[in-house]
Amino acid sequence: MAPPLSVDELLAQQAQQPVARPRFVSRKEREKHREAEQAAASEADAAKQAQVKRARIDWLHRGDTKPAPAPAADVRTRPVRRARDTMKRFHFEWSADDDTSEAGVAGDVSAPVLRRRAGMDGSERSASGRSTMPSILAEKPWSDKTLEEMRPRDWRIFREDYQIQIKGGTDAPPPLRAWRESRCIPPALLDAIDALGYREPTPIQRQAIPVGLQCRDLIGLAETGSGKTLSFVVPMLAHVLRTSRTHGGPYGLILAPTRELAQQIEVEAHKLARQLGGVRVVSIVGGRDLGEQAHWLGEGADMVIATPGRLQDCLERHMLVLTQCRFLVLDEADRMIDMNYEDALHAILDCLPAQRTTMLYSATMPPTVDRMARTYLQQPLTIVIGQAGQAVGTVEQRVEMIHSEAERLQGTLQALDSGLAPPMMVFVNQKANADVVGRELRRAGWHVAILHSGLSQPQREAAIASVREGVNEILCCTDIGARGLDLPNVSLVVNYQFPTQFASYIHRIGRTGRAGRRGCAVTMVGDDDAEHFYALRLELAKSPVSSVPAFLAQHPAAMAST
Repeated sequence: MAPPLSVDELLAQQAQQPVARPRFVSRKEREKHREAEQAAASEADAAKQAQVKRARIDWLHRGDTKPAPAPAADVRTRPVRRARDTMKRFHFEWSADDDTSEAGVAGDVSAPVLRRRAGMDGSERSASGRSTMPSILAEKPWSDKTLEEMRPRDWRIFREDYQIQIKGGTDAPPPLRAWRESRCIPPALLDAIDALGYREPTPIQRQAIPVGLQCRDLIGLAETGSGKTLSFVVPMLAHVLRTSRTHGGPYGLILAPTRELAQQIEVEAHKLARQLGGVRVVSIVGGRDLGEQAHWLGEGADMVIATPGRLQDCLERHMLVLTQCRFLVLDEADRMIDMNYEDALHAILDCLPAQRTTMLYSATMPPTVDRMARTYLQQPLTIVIGQAGQAVGTVEQRVEMIHSEAERLQGTLQALDSGLAPPMMVFVNQKANADVVGRELRRAGWHVAILHSGLSQPQREAAIASVREGVNEILCCTDIGARGLDLPNVSLVVNYQFPTQFASYIHRIGRTGRAGRRGCAVTMVGDDDAEHFYALRLELAKSPVSSVPAFLAQHPAAMAST
């Protein structure tokens, strides 16, 4: 084996070799080279096509789609695998008979190709299927359109703007944009509404009134302070005006759980009835002389507003019949069930004609109310306004932690001294506490009216009237004043004690912040109320004008539902 060359020897050997210089190709030579490559590629493609054609002709002449059996391979030699011919696999033939572009084969190509896109009704496409989205974006908003120009898409946007949700049907009538645009409210009733200063309908009134005017059954779920009373009084008065009234009434019946709510509805109904003239409204509630109520019924009644217990008593005494009553309203049906009026409701509903219009209003839909609705309502439309069961977004909710009764009273007095104008409301849980807290507030210099179930009906009415008329600044009451009691312009609600049920908290603070006005609610809580801290924290977090205090956010009971 020869020894390797040294570095010097390698350098000397490299120096003896001639130096290769690069050769530059002219333009003509480059073009000839390119043409030769293209010719070679064309010949290769032609040869391959010829090979495929010959293979296809051989396959057609054989008439057998099965490949010929391969010869036995020699175990001593490796078989040669033939490359698969992919050109034959993807070779397709086309015939004019297969053309589907003619009319009658592919159908009407001018039909719209897209309908019911997200949030649209199909009107965003023209007859040719071309998008008309630019024209939609250039359209006027619904507020600038006349009633005749409104399209289904505009009504959908209108309902979204007012947080109106429709369930149970797609054929709901359009909502009211303005009172005077209604074509179903009698002119005399429109004049009465205008004379009383009702300028704009509230969201529940915008949708519930058109449904009631169509004599359709309805379930209304609306937040407190949403103007529900007018939403069923107007359709009922329109029904009474359309009725011949040749037979004995009543022609409309409104049931409410408490005397205070029934009387509140009576006040609103009387305002409109006096403007109309000739419509008689009678209330039948407990606490009043039964003989006096029998006298008013004997004079004739077109509309009756009643509590279930007293109305059942009158029916059993044959003081009135309901065979001509074809318009029924159940206001706050969930509370009537809570007050054990279920049996009385069934007895009353069985006395009404089967063919009638029923409007049921409830803050919640517990199983008992849902079962009643399924039994007595016929294909009802459900109207949900905002977030049912929540406080209105115009109420600022404040929560203060107290550790003694002295702190509770001191916190209440500080809230009342915050500079808000009367009237104000203070809620307690028991009748005895209402009397005690009322006396303490009077000692502090406030003019206070007291309201609870231990008072007689005249005493209750006097207490409410004193606050309405400005004689007293504060109404100290139990939950009897939490629902249906509509004191105008209540600026402050103080929960001296947290209610035993969280739903009552929502109804209490709903006495303020009504009809779009701002309100404030101050609540005193202690460790005994810890079971409600989780729901209270969630409610405060939902409110756009409230904040969760640090003690509540960090309290263990508010971290998770128990």
